[in-house]
Amino acid sequence: MPFNFSGTLVPLHLLVNPRLVVPSIIIKDIRQLEFRELRKAGYKGAVFDKDNCLTLPHRDQLVPELQDAWEECRVTFGEGNVLIVSNTAGTRLDPGEIQAESVTHHLRVPVLRHKNLKPSYACISSIRNYFSSLPTPVKDDELVIIGDRIFTDVVLANRMSRKMKAQSGAKDTEKTAEENVTKSSRAGPLSIWTSGVWEREATGLRLLEKTVMECVKRWIAQSNGVATRGDLSRFVKELPPPPVVEKKGLLGRWQRISEFWTTIRRD
Repeated sequence: MPFNFSGTLVPLHLLVNPRLVVPSIIIKDIRQLEFRELRKAGYKGAVFDKDNCLTLPHRDQLVPELQDAWEECRVTFGEGNVLIVSNTAGTRLDPGEIQAESVTHHLRVPVLRHKNLKPSYACISSIRNYFSSLPTPVKDDELVIIGDRIFTDVVLANRMSRKMKAQSGAKDTEKTAEENVTKSSRAGPLSIWTSGVWEREATGLRLLEKTVMECVKRWIAQSNGVATRGDLSRFVKELPPPPVVEKKGLLGRWQRISEFWTTIRRD
């Protein structure tokens, strides 16, 4: 893992704004996301981390279990509106941008080229420049940012948010995601933390990040916290059931006999 100077400064920033580590939504992996509901709510673009969110660490291929969810995401948001922002691929640590090209080949979406690592403000500027350059520009409050690291992905998303002024006037039937946020809340990307990992990596640091996040959430709850984005449960669904693995040999026969008797009893 490369040294991330911006990441090391996050604890200092938390002394000023501890809410930076609190995601809007927590899921195990992207199979739980209702991408069509996100699109209906006004979100038009998605930013993804790579390692342990979409791929195994230091690999470029999509985790096979995510194939259907990833295809749904790409189709829902459309060409160019799904972006990979990694702290390895597409950075100065990727000579000749070879890994970035490989990731684009395997995941079929662009990889952001950026010199400064997440969650730096320079990286945020690169993300904004990318989405503002699209044929139909995408604003900050129309983005969802998804990743498995709290001190980089979640902090990056929350640094892009800003306080909203009180709304006034008639309601519009076609609201953007920002306009759907309640009075005195913050407008910006929807930060989504994927708590599951596909392969163990930086276990100690992940535990520290989670502990800090949970402490801040308790502090917010005790102080009756900030205004929220409202009910976000419509964006989350249950994980699909794991595939049934048929056992072989005597155990397999016993499994089939048990299933047979269970079926008879039901009938």
